[in-house]
Amino acid sequence: MTAQDEATLVGRGLSFPPRIGLDGRMAYSAGAENVRECIRVILSTDRQERVMLPEFGGGLARYLFEPNTPDTHRLIQERITQSLSLWEPRIELEAVRVTAATDDPRAAVATVRYRLKATGLSDRTDVTVRLAG
Repeated sequence: MTAQDEATLVGRGLSFPPRIGLDGRMAYSAGAENVRECIRVILSTDRQERVMLPEFGGGLARYLFEPNTPDTHRLIQERITQSLSLWEPRIELEAVRVTAATDDPRAAVATVRYRLKATGLSDRTDVTVRLAG
């Protein structure tokens, strides 16, 4: 499958974080890259942060002062599963796993494994969630 075919099937949008491309215009991402970026946008956005869409986002900042324990990891896992099921229709979640970060006692790492519905390709992304420790 060509990059153009993937972009047509999966979608295209402004890159995240926003940046200027080599041609001096806003850079875009497409296909699997765009989906990874959108997952990060969803999970890094707090609810009530967007005025016109107040329910949008993962709301993971609410765990900032929670302990880095299996109970908190389970709550984060549930929140990620709910948020992505609601806000990213291009994927089918395969697994969400949250564990303590090995290099920072005040962080957890969420590994999101998913399948692109349009192409059937599996992918994953990791997101760090700041916690109290």
